[in-house]
Amino acid sequence: MAVDRLELDGFTIIKKLGTGARSTIFLALDEENGSTVALKRSIYEKPEDGRIFEQITNEYKVSRIVQHPYLRKCNKLIKIRKMLKVKELLLSMEMFEGETLEKFKSLSLGDVLLVFRMIADGLNAMHQQGYIHCDIKPNNILINESGAIRIIDLGQGCKIGTIKPRIQGTPDYIAPEQVKRKHLDQRTDVFNLGATMYWALTGKNVLTLIPQSNDISATLGQRNFPAPHQLHRRIPLGVSKLVTDCVKEEPEKRPSSMAEVISRLDLLIHSIFAKKLRNQ
Repeated sequence: MAVDRLELDGFTIIKKLGTGARSTIFLALDEENGSTVALKRSIYEKPEDGRIFEQITNEYKVSRIVQHPYLRKCNKLIKIRKMLKVKELLLSMEMFEGETLEKFKSLSLGDVLLVFRMIADGLNAMHQQGYIHCDIKPNNILINESGAIRIIDLGQGCKIGTIKPRIQGTPDYIAPEQVKRKHLDQRTDVFNLGATMYWALTGKNVLTLIPQSNDISATLGQRNFPAPHQLHRRIPLGVSKLVTDCVKEEPEKRPSSMAEVISRLDLLIHSIFAKKLRNQ
């Protein structure tokens, strides 16, 4: 996208923050309430931009329905029309200064589990309100220096039970039912979360069902990969077991809810920090 400058009624643009998928992010002041916001801008330039517009609109709608401190808030959706067609979308979002989990400095095992406990809490709140995120991955988790987090990018979020018309998700973290275009539910987020935990603990990715060819069936049954404790002996067996349970191919073999994941994380966190105290 070539346009890096912006003037918008009701906002004072402070600076450009960066670029995303067919979008540019600006730091701006919302003159209506005096708040500092992140302003995502996307311009319709070619037909495939329609999907970006669809995701931005969906992100706004879902974020207005699901409310939780760990979910980034969206404030306003602004549509700019030319010749009766929407040619530009701007999404005003909560400004949260932090790094993505992918870029964040190294964390201790205990801190990793605390971060994922917060992520699971935010996702559980979504599930309680009837929605799932569908795209949990390291780049969609922000952490700041004080340890606060935000789950971002609700563009693929949907109601529990949805069957999507096309495959949506990120290859290294996508759940089998997303690839097979089956019903999606809270266990889809459990898989995405487990795949993200696997990466955070090992630096590697689980095998998913995104095919190397057009033949999805060619990859079925070929998801053998080492458990986290087999790659790093410092990882407790209980942590390793939780991760591998979360990324089971069959949804019914995974933890049935994010609440169950939280309960298991709480036990693991207590065990790890209790051991640290005993060793002091």
